[in-house]
Amino acid sequence: MKKISRILSITPLFKGLSEPQLDEISAITIDRHYHRSESIFMEGEEADGFYIVADGQVKIFKTSLEGKEQILHIYGPGNPFGEVPVFSGSRFPANAQALVESRILFLPRNAFVRLITANPSLSMNMLGELSMRLRQFTIQIENLSLKEVPSRLASYLTYLSREQENPDRVTLDISKGQLASLLGTIPETLSRIFAKMSAQHLIRVDGKEIHLLDPLGLEDLSAAGKLAE
Repeated sequence: MKKISRILSITPLFKGLSEPQLDEISAITIDRHYHRSESIFMEGEEADGFYIVADGQVKIFKTSLEGKEQILHIYGPGNPFGEVPVFSGSRFPANAQALVESRILFLPRNAFVRLITANPSLSMNMLGELSMRLRQFTIQIENLSLKEVPSRLASYLTYLSREQENPDRVTLDISKGQLASLLGTIPETLSRIFAKMSAQHLIRVDGKEIHLLDPLGLEDLSAAGKLAE
């Protein structure tokens, strides 16, 4: 099993910290395991700490009064979540659930605040990461509210291409249903768009592998918002 300090070292929040600093954070970290579909926290609960995915996958989502689920984020190993409300002193604004068997690190709020008070360099790291996350969330809200679904999908595939450092092919690590929820649509609509993008030779779908046949065309679609008829 990976040492906690090794996991912390690949977390963006703690990038560049020294080994002694990582060991200090490890000392206050609680190692937890969650089963598939198990709740990690619920919207409205007190944010008494934040979390880091060590192994597995976690979705952050909101549920409407009608029971419709909107996925906001899906996080894999190395990604922190639930950190913003911890430092604003508020409650969790959304739900978190394990998508698969997951190992999650929990950092209690009070102990961590004491630690960063004594180590200001930790605060600087976190400010940079939180600023980047705010920018990503702003882009996501813009995509959901202003762009049509084909444009959202093109944007997501382009993002995955950069994230996975492969300009020709991306791998979906979530189901098509989860992807539909993440993009603010339904699976049937998403399937039709995949088929249309394939027919126009923008992509080729091979199970979870999506071949990007026309990366420039995807970027144009991301900006333009509509598929050609």
